[in-house]
Amino acid sequence: MFDIGFQEMLVIGVLALLVFGPGKLPELGRMIGRALREFRRASDEFRSTVETNLHLNDPDPIIQPPSAPIEPAPVATLPADTEAVSTTVEPAPSVAVEPGEPYCAQRTSRLFHKSDCAWVSRIPETERAYFKHVAEAREQGFTTCPVCEPWEPA
Repeated sequence: MFDIGFQEMLVIGVLALLVFGPGKLPELGRMIGRALREFRRASDEFRSTVETNLHLNDPDPIIQPPSAPIEPAPVATLPADTEAVSTTVEPAPSVAVEPGEPYCAQRTSRLFHKSDCAWVSRIPETERAYFKHVAEAREQGFTTCPVCEPWEPA
């Protein structure tokens, strides 16, 4: 972009020396150095904020395999001469965590994902917003995830 060689730098240096003088030139250099340092600090802070919000540096969560179903304990029965009826306790059916909506987003974020995207597991359940269609997510201001790129067939 800037193709500046040694001769051009020398001309710029001589012009700066003539315009600002030998007394002001070191002070001007310090001001430029401070400005560049402040710019670098601000860009590093912005980058860390973006990485924190997108959780880019977090390791992938370890998914535990589902445990084996627990068998109900056998129930003792009374002798046949009594009128009591024996009952067995049935285990509660497991509840599916994932609703039927194919798209999911974090309420405080601006990205939405397919429900099978790896990023969805990082969104806390209380922060999730579910959508049935891509258009519905876009109407609410969400943009597509660059990893899973959700789309709907025409």
